[in-house]
Amino acid sequence: MKNFKAVSSRVFQRSLDVIEVFGNKLPHPATIFGLLALMVMVLSLVTSLAGYEAVHPVNGSLIQVKNLFGADGIRWIYTNMVNNFVMFPPLGYVLAVMIGLGVAEGSGLFTVLIRALVLSSPKKLITAAVVFAGVLSHLASEAGYVVLIPLGAMIFHALGRHPMAGLAAAFCGVSGGFGANFLIGSIDPILSGLSTSAAQIIDPEMVINPAVNYYFMIISGFLVVIVGTWVTNRIVEPRLGKYSGDAERIPVQQLTPVEKKGMRMAGLGFLVVIILLAISVVPENGIFRDPKTGSVLHSPFLDGIIIGILVFFMVPGLIYGYVLGNIRNDKDVVKHITNSMKSMAGYIVLVFFAAQFVYFFSYSNLGLIVAINGAEALTRIGLTGIPLIMAFVLLSAFINMFMGSASAKWAIMAPVFIPMLMLLGYHPGLTQAAFRIGDSVTNLITPMMSYFALIVTFAQKYDQRYGMGTIISAMLPYTFFLTIAWMLLLMGWMLLGIPTGPDGPLYLP
Repeated sequence: MKNFKAVSSRVFQRSLDVIEVFGNKLPHPATIFGLLALMVMVLSLVTSLAGYEAVHPVNGSLIQVKNLFGADGIRWIYTNMVNNFVMFPPLGYVLAVMIGLGVAEGSGLFTVLIRALVLSSPKKLITAAVVFAGVLSHLASEAGYVVLIPLGAMIFHALGRHPMAGLAAAFCGVSGGFGANFLIGSIDPILSGLSTSAAQIIDPEMVINPAVNYYFMIISGFLVVIVGTWVTNRIVEPRLGKYSGDAERIPVQQLTPVEKKGMRMAGLGFLVVIILLAISVVPENGIFRDPKTGSVLHSPFLDGIIIGILVFFMVPGLIYGYVLGNIRNDKDVVKHITNSMKSMAGYIVLVFFAAQFVYFFSYSNLGLIVAINGAEALTRIGLTGIPLIMAFVLLSAFINMFMGSASAKWAIMAPVFIPMLMLLGYHPGLTQAAFRIGDSVTNLITPMMSYFALIVTFAQKYDQRYGMGTIISAMLPYTFFLTIAWMLLLMGWMLLGIPTGPDGPLYLP
């Protein structure tokens, strides 16, 4: 038995090494995304000639492939390449947040916070804390990708551990744990609204509330932390070995009295920001609530959360820099912001090509048709019970490799699977929970995930040789073990008959 485990472990490690070597021998990520965009064009030509199509499950319309080599396609490409680049969501989010991050980093606040964390936290709990923070970061919309993932790498590097292990642990929590959380986030009302529309095809009176998966999400959150910590400590970090790059390591020295004072003052500034935002959101007439409905989940506050994150970092950074003498005037502020933007030059180039690939794929309808036909194929197999739910999880994971947006996928899949499973006696809350598992686990290894290019950029800060192969090989163990553990959790949940959340029974009467 021990020999079998040893051989299996060696085979697994060698497989990851082969994936990394092969992946890193590929061209520059920007070139890869450019080639992928060209491949989408070729596929759109071939599939349009072959008559590849699907019927939309909601309105019954016929969806056909749009040929990007046709006259309309060429015109669309020519007139939309700039818009594709400028409107690509991660670009604006990242550059806006980098303004606040530049001030916080340039003032030295990040450095002293990491030193304080390293000096005060039990080292055994650092990995779990990074994964936990990643899961919790979903409350801040997309900020976890921009802020927490590079921070995880910095923390591990400061501790003398491999920075890629810290990046992987944070990435696991932020993206791999997207279907888990400890509080209701902005994605919950979106998914439940789509589930309601789909459920009303069968039962016009049924309404799915945003907390329908809350119980399952909480337990899933702890599952992601446990699995993510175990995979990081037992598989990913041992495989990476000792970091031998030349990236500057934050020195872990005792804090000086001036630094402690700066941290206290920065903390007060952060508290003031929190109080001001709370005043704008907590009262029923708060200015950042939805002016029509009074909702917080669909409100200017969450729509503009990136600016909130910017302020969270900028205000404490300004205060800390002033106390330490690193920021004396506006020129110092602009200098710190400019320095932080310099590191994003490679990312901006990469985003131009990544945006073309994503929008070419969307315009061609290839992703939409693959998703619809894949869903219909599963319905024709005729599975029931737990095998059906598990197959649905795997199908969701597969479709996630082609379509990055959770709401876009669920808008297509919900009208097919929710009515089908309702007729078999399953509550829409269970179907939605199964979808969220599949929608999460392959986020870590698909270039279609909007922030994948950014993760490569973060990794290359520690070694320019790191590429897509490095990221995929590092994250595959998380995908593998999260898929198994999460599916086992859902199986146990179904066998025990536990509701997925308030008003979320597993079965219909």
